[in-house]
Amino acid sequence: MSCKKIIAVFGATGAQGGSVVRALLENPGFVVRAVTRDVKKPAAVALHDLGAEVVKGDLDDQKNIEAILTGTYGAFLVTNFWDHFSKEKEICQGKMVADVAKRLAVKHVIYSGLEDVKKLTGGKLEVLHFDGKGEVEEYFWETGVPMTSVRMAFYFENFLTSMKPQKAADGDYYNLALPMGDIPMDGMSVADIGPVVLSLFHGPDHYIGKAIGLSSERLTAQQYAEKLSKHTGKTIKDSKITLEDYAKLGFPGAEEMAAMFHFYWMKPDRNIALTHKLNPKISSFDQFLSENKEALKNI
Repeated sequence: MSCKKIIAVFGATGAQGGSVVRALLENPGFVVRAVTRDVKKPAAVALHDLGAEVVKGDLDDQKNIEAILTGTYGAFLVTNFWDHFSKEKEICQGKMVADVAKRLAVKHVIYSGLEDVKKLTGGKLEVLHFDGKGEVEEYFWETGVPMTSVRMAFYFENFLTSMKPQKAADGDYYNLALPMGDIPMDGMSVADIGPVVLSLFHGPDHYIGKAIGLSSERLTAQQYAEKLSKHTGKTIKDSKITLEDYAKLGFPGAEEMAAMFHFYWMKPDRNIALTHKLNPKISSFDQFLSENKEALKNI
């Protein structure tokens, strides 16, 4: 046990954190300290049963974060803008973890970051759930914490949940509302981030101080629709919705999502070759759909 490295994984019962916990647990060189708000919920109990040390975590409580990071070699940090829709809160949480990690001399933090779009575009475009993470990225590096940022692509899982195709009102087909025009969009399964993070912890010298854009593959809205059609047996079409109309859809976060797609039009740097190097078993969209046949039945 003494020679094993303790890794604290924040958001351990979430999609990203859960994938990271499972990947680390499969490697005998690490001990996982799984951090979650509710240690009694089924997902937390399941991680405990797999061998993780499950601890209660509060990203707004500095003393709690200090206790969690004490004795750790590294940490995986993901914050959730969608919990509160506050860029400022997300920045405060990330910076506090950076300060504690610096004080405790944590050897390697892997942060689920994103670009500061407002800074990149000179204020012409804001994407709040990107911008806050981008500011936190810079703070980690300015503070001197050994940190690697992993910038996720669009989740394939979204096509099965919040962005699943909707039955057309005027025909026997389904519409995929993806406001990308003919511009290819990077995507990957969130379940594939765990092996990437494991690879980064194994080879930190190559990646500390860098931001790595992750992607399994890059497809157009038409291509996503065609593959969904193939795997569901239903006719699914690219709705060709505009950014402007998408922002007016009215669901919570519609304008924020439209701003994100606007940034995707600018083709942010996502490195497919490096992602496949870090996770050689990463799923293509076809493979992802084949592995999620049950979920596809809900479309």
